Amino acid sequence: MTYTLEDLLHLMARLRDPQHGCPWDLKQNYASIVPHTLEEAYEVADTIERGDFEHLQGELGDLLFQVVYYSQLAREEGRFEFDGVVDGITRKLIRRHPHVFPTGDLYAPLDTPSLSEAQVKSRWEEIKAEERAEKSAPEQLSLLDDVPAALPALSRAAKLQKRAATVGFDWPEALPVLDKVREELDEVLQAMADGDSDALEDELGDLLFATVNLARHLRHDPENALRRANRKFERRFRFIEQALRDSGRPIEDCNLDELDALWGEAKRQEKNLPSCG
Repeated sequence: MTYTLEDLLHLMARLRDPQHGCPWDLKQNYASIVPHTLEEAYEVADTIERGDFEHLQGELGDLLFQVVYYSQLAREEGRFEFDGVVDGITRKLIRRHPHVFPTGDLYAPLDTPSLSEAQVKSRWEEIKAEERAEKSAPEQLSLLDDVPAALPALSRAAKLQKRAATVGFDWPEALPVLDKVREELDEVLQAMADGDSDALEDELGDLLFATVNLARHLRHDPENALRRANRKFERRFRFIEQALRDSGRPIEDCNLDELDALWGEAKRQEKNLPSCG
């Protein structure tokens, strides 16, 4: 037997049954579920980045369950149901892909799209702008509307920059952005010299924002780049720990020079370079 989406919706309703449901699930609300949603989304991303496709199906199921959960909460409050979620996203994607669905008919015969990728992206942004205009009064409109405040800071910085770039508020190439990174680094150094903690935090933020801009101009996602750096750091630090365990030395007994030498050995092994000694 293979369970279906209808079975999952039924399961969710049973978990939230006021008399016979799960006590933990009955205590949950929209806000309490958000941390779990973020965690499941990151687990999907991590699974893909590690190439662990054997477990991707399960992680996608966990993420899908989050959508089902929110929909059940909304159903109980008479706000909307899961079918409305499906209908809404389907209509939105049909509307945003007129080059694929020119008549708006999901099941119309397919034809070869006549637009280039760049034209598709441009039209996508135009349609999103039209949708924003429908939601807000003209005097309240901003290009930055609907950039979620809850996004990870690096991702949100990139999205804010990308949105501003659609109206020309952007450098034409990467080199001036690199100059901006250097400028922001100098301002961090000045704030350090001044001993002003508040100014230092402000300048560090500017430096991170400029670095995100550089990553965007170089066509790399800053969130992905930092996750990659995190994995690299973790991998090399674990190498240090294992090497010290093998030699019977506590890591706390090593000085920075010794730890840095092991770090260099980890780098050499990753690059398949011969040891220097």
